[in-house]
Amino acid sequence: MTPQTEPGADPGMDPAHAILFQPVRIGPVTAPNRFYQTPHATGLGWQRPQAGAALRGVKAEGGWGVVCTEYCSIHPSSDDSPYGFLTLWDDGDIAPLAATADAIHAHGALAGIELWHGGAHASNRMTRLPGLAPNVQPAMFHLPTTARAMDLSDIRAFRQWQRDAALRAKRAGFDIIYVYAGHDYLPLQFLSRRSNDRGDAYGGPLENRARLLREMIEDTKDAVGDTCAVALRLAVDELHGPRGITSEGEGRDVVAMLAELPDLWDVNVAGALGNDSKSARFSPEGYQEAQVAFVKSLTTKPVVSVGRFTSPETMVSQIKRGIQDFIGAARPSIADPFLPAKIREGRADEIRECIGCNICRSANNEGAHLRCTQNPTIAEEWRQGWHPERIAPAKPASVLVVGGGPAGLEAALSLGRRGLQVTLAERETRLGGRILRESSLPGLSTWIRVRDWRAHMIGKLPNVQVFPGSAMTAADIADFGADHVVLATGSRWRRDGIGVVNMDPLPLPAALTPDDIFAGAPVTGPVVIFDDEHYFMGGALAEKLRLAGHEVTLVTPHATASSWTALTDEQGFVQARLLHLGVRLELSSLLTGQNHDAVDLACAYTGAARAVTCGTLILVTGRLPVDDLHRDLAALGIAAERVGDCLQPSSIADAVHSAHRFARNFGGPPPGVFRREIPSHRSV
Repeated sequence: MTPQTEPGADPGMDPAHAILFQPVRIGPVTAPNRFYQTPHATGLGWQRPQAGAALRGVKAEGGWGVVCTEYCSIHPSSDDSPYGFLTLWDDGDIAPLAATADAIHAHGALAGIELWHGGAHASNRMTRLPGLAPNVQPAMFHLPTTARAMDLSDIRAFRQWQRDAALRAKRAGFDIIYVYAGHDYLPLQFLSRRSNDRGDAYGGPLENRARLLREMIEDTKDAVGDTCAVALRLAVDELHGPRGITSEGEGRDVVAMLAELPDLWDVNVAGALGNDSKSARFSPEGYQEAQVAFVKSLTTKPVVSVGRFTSPETMVSQIKRGIQDFIGAARPSIADPFLPAKIREGRADEIRECIGCNICRSANNEGAHLRCTQNPTIAEEWRQGWHPERIAPAKPASVLVVGGGPAGLEAALSLGRRGLQVTLAERETRLGGRILRESSLPGLSTWIRVRDWRAHMIGKLPNVQVFPGSAMTAADIADFGADHVVLATGSRWRRDGIGVVNMDPLPLPAALTPDDIFAGAPVTGPVVIFDDEHYFMGGALAEKLRLAGHEVTLVTPHATASSWTALTDEQGFVQARLLHLGVRLELSSLLTGQNHDAVDLACAYTGAARAVTCGTLILVTGRLPVDDLHRDLAALGIAAERVGDCLQPSSIADAVHSAHRFARNFGGPPPGVFRREIPSHRSV
């Protein structure tokens, strides 16, 4: 079944993509096109409304027909502190949120807001209110506390909170108001047999368990449905098997039961958030299609879903095959807020494609503002005045950038966009630096997009020259005679075993590092990888070598493999894959020494010693900046700026941001204190 669409297409666009720019009606409102930025966290929350408004406004400027907020709490009993979330607890919240709606409307897009109650998933660490749930149950937030069971008076109050928040959202100017039944939050807790064994009218048969959800939709439509569309965000599959909601079972039944009630269906998968925002390492583009494709066959209302869509052809296919009516996106809209505009203008080759690394998710999980590997300007729109497509021209000068990895490419591109005469010298015959190596690891092939997009865009700038296969010494740089020198010479892995937990150098005469493995060093006998960095490298190398047929043991001081990837919502997938492949895990273990055919380990808690047979030891610990050239230039009296890993070894996202910040500030006064929003008291 196809919802009503209205004709409309921009002349000059690629005809194959015209269907993406058709208007689509959603209840009483009409989206100008099919690009739908679904709700996603920013880490900005109620404390930084101006930054949030600027971020969403840039999305609308970039052509997204619908731009939604992050989750917005409807009551103090749904407090997600310390993470960034919005609030509509009282009338004092209306004006700050109106700024976001206004910023979205300024560019002709519809503004959506995701009303949220976390139930047993809300921490309530700020408000200190008891958690609420269908039944008495332990908090789902890994806290030693318990949510209390809601009685009928609680349910009546909850329905009023949803209604009041919807009315406030309408007063703030939002066009689409959400009922949120996904990601293990309160309405889904009522819906699922896993969390609802009530014996009253809100428990038991599916019709009863769906009663609260039906009432929420009806209450919201009654409150605001005259002028606002009411969207239902529903997890149609919890991915917990038949005990939970599944797309073949009760997920399908719920859609059939409520088919025509909401004005729009926003459907996804649930369980842990990592299922819905699964990284590219563990999923392809459009990976949710198998679970959500049935929805359009059961409703005449428009449907939106997500799947990390970056290809216009895939987007068109989703529409033409009747999978959905909108192209839902969170991460792709972060990586390139101007993705729709580029497709509309015939510049699809310039799309800054999401690499699916989930650095954006890590920011939210740390309680920090949003960051992105591909787009260094995200969440800097208000704080630093950065725009993803515009950068101020600089006074004429020549700049030599040494190093063609992520930081060097970003520096050369951004300086070139400012009009400077830029020369990029890379010692290897191929551009990319660390990206060439890391994108060769299992599941990380999309990471090469960091290199490809920048190299492609540099190719469009006549004022940027690129010279691969050009190693530069300090004397070479002096002879070159550029006005300014930028060093992006990267980092190297440590050989002394110093990492996050182990702070003392170890005698490891025969140990290798990831640099050696990528360079083709021979690997013999049982392999032991000591991972004291805890991001992707240790686990990905273990997977690579196991797939090559080696016996592999991963040793880590932490209690889980690749523990930092919990912040990118990947840790469970990493550990499951390693175990499935037969990688032996030595958890909570320290490396203490190396012998000719074994390594010595110690329990990280008790110090109990043991040995593990080892033919090849690989250290994934800390990294050191490759800054020799910087010291050599200083000895010659030549000033040079460092960016990326040669200044501070870190993630690719941080390397790109470092270089972009340098390029933005180039030629100006030293940057001052970051612009900050100081929260002010708001009362009703």
